[in-house]
Amino acid sequence: MAGAEDLPGAVLFACTMNSVRSPMAAGILAYLAGRGVYVESAGVRAGEQDPFVVAVMNEIGIDVSKHKPRTLKELNDTSFDLIVSLSPEAHHSALELTRTMAVDVEYWPTIDATVMLGQGNRDQTLEYYRGVRNQLFNKIKKRFGVEGGPTV
Repeated sequence: MAGAEDLPGAVLFACTMNSVRSPMAAGILAYLAGRGVYVESAGVRAGEQDPFVVAVMNEIGIDVSKHKPRTLKELNDTSFDLIVSLSPEAHHSALELTRTMAVDVEYWPTIDATVMLGQGNRDQTLEYYRGVRNQLFNKIKKRFGVEGGPTV
């Protein structure tokens, strides 16, 4: 397990609407790293809170119900050690935001779970969201060397 000294001090997860991928990722890293790292999320545009995200995160003991989607422009602080972009649009915006800053930017292509909305029943939609959650959970554990949490 990585110690707190191995983790970046501040991480921003960015996606398109800050309602699915980035709040999931931020919630997961905050849960796994504890107070050892400052974690935020933002989007290129602000969407609405997604009840499917709240539901699948609650399944693994992570409460994101108080998350309020916001944009990159609404961030109070941009002093991040690492920005992880989860969509092409967010990656472009992260590169623009950091072109005069010394910050690492990583791109983790992540499927947009909202493409399932209206495509199946509630159980099928939840299963798709779980897939995105699990992909992010495993990637975060591997990238940051953090252990613990539920098995997904």
